[in-house]
Amino acid sequence: MGIESLIVFLFVGGVAGWLASVLIKGIGFGLLGNIVVGIIGAFVAGLVLPAVGIAIGGGIIGSIVHATIGAVLFLLLLKVLKRA
Repeated sequence: MGIESLIVFLFVGGVAGWLASVLIKGIGFGLLGNIVVGIIGAFVAGLVLPAVGIAIGGGIIGSIVHATIGAVLFLLLLKVLKRA
């Protein structure tokens, strides 16, 4: 993985984590936390979305949408577990 790929990877994770924290109000983790949430979200979406038959296009916008959906699912799971 080159430095450019790493920068894009961190950018997509940060944007997706930030979007997810905006959509799921009450949960904010800061810049590093948003990057981690976005990366975990991309992983979660990579597992869940193909299993339910959803395919999102390629490119950076598709990657951000994909990671944001997974990050929202991850934050909802955290919110549910926090209540229990």
